[in-house]
Amino acid sequence: MCGRARCTLRPEDVRRACHRHSFPAHFLHLECYRPSYNVAPGSYMPVLRRDNDGGVAVHCMKWGLVPGFTKKTDKPDFFKMFNARSESVAEKASFRRLLPKNRCLVAVDGFYEWKKEGSKKQPYYIHFKDERPLVFAALFDSWQNSEGETLYTFTILTTASSSALDWLHDRMPVILGDKDSVDTWLDDPSTSKLQPLLAPYEKSDLVWYPVTSAIGKLSFDGPECIQQIPLKASQNSLISKFFSAKQPKTEERDRETRSTDATIPPGPKEEPILEGYEGVLVSDETKEVVDEEKDKSNEDQNLCFQKIVKAEPCIGDSSSAIASHPESVKKEVEEGTFGEGESVEETTGGVEFTGTSSGKSGTKRDYELFSAQEKPWKQSVRLEDKSCGRKQGKGKSNIKKSKETQSTLHFFFDEK
Repeated sequence: MCGRARCTLRPEDVRRACHRHSFPAHFLHLECYRPSYNVAPGSYMPVLRRDNDGGVAVHCMKWGLVPGFTKKTDKPDFFKMFNARSESVAEKASFRRLLPKNRCLVAVDGFYEWKKEGSKKQPYYIHFKDERPLVFAALFDSWQNSEGETLYTFTILTTASSSALDWLHDRMPVILGDKDSVDTWLDDPSTSKLQPLLAPYEKSDLVWYPVTSAIGKLSFDGPECIQQIPLKASQNSLISKFFSAKQPKTEERDRETRSTDATIPPGPKEEPILEGYEGVLVSDETKEVVDEEKDKSNEDQNLCFQKIVKAEPCIGDSSSAIASHPESVKKEVEEGTFGEGESVEETTGGVEFTGTSSGKSGTKRDYELFSAQEKPWKQSVRLEDKSCGRKQGKGKSNIKKSKETQSTLHFFFDEK
């Protein structure tokens, strides 16, 4: 379809574009004509038609056909029939009666067409490469309103889009590109010769480019309407890439991938990095030795941790404390020995058992017994073992006694 056009031609240019500059011409109602870069249905445009005296007339008419049989009281709708499909123009009553004698020509600088891209529409300006005017095939009619005024209107014929413009729209105006086609449409009385003229314009001299979307507003006019603008490539956007359909892999592509993978040499085998040996190549034997040393150090640490046991005080007398242990342990405590090679050492505030147990478990156990009647501790005893790797000074005792005694309930009641 053709719903917007640029018409800045002078009336004399219209006659020249239609190859009628040597014919006598009449100019009618040209005071209504306003050149514009954005002409829409309902606007006045210069139209060339045949005159009754054998000449031609450049007649200013309104774009948008109002059939002559329309009621006088009706309000004309110029957007209802501003285009006429050439395939059915000989069948519909509104156009069929106009074919024999009411054919006319419309000359414009170019026209606009919109390309629908998702929810938006992008307008394009279409024109001849050499900037010559385009001549459209059209039909005109006259209608008289209730006040007795006669209104001349016209409609532009459309056809299927050319192969070069079918990406933009499926319809385009009927373009008469040479003098012969113009003469046939305007002067030939036979309608049988008109059909070849209604074919799409396939010549390569028709060009186009994108323009601003402000052309959609009827109030927007001026040279800015035909100024070319750059388009953003939607196919390069991340969203379109995300939603674009992935091409299925073919057998050839699979074979190429496998052959490419086969040609790539395998990389060096990654060696595990040992802690403390970063940046050093370590052999397998060295790694085994290091692992053994790590396991041995872990066992020593666990053994040392088992030897250091937090003392748990027992409230009550010594007999009750001893009674809470198994019979075997109780007997050994009373005799003063605990297991083979063990000794019982008296310390301030209780008895401390040190040494290694001869039990099956082989785990060292430390027992610390408390009596309520004994004097309170002067200071807690820290158990240490030489196997833990701690060095002791010569002649120094591991047990440090505090000079101050702690006040307890025991002393409070003894004083009384």
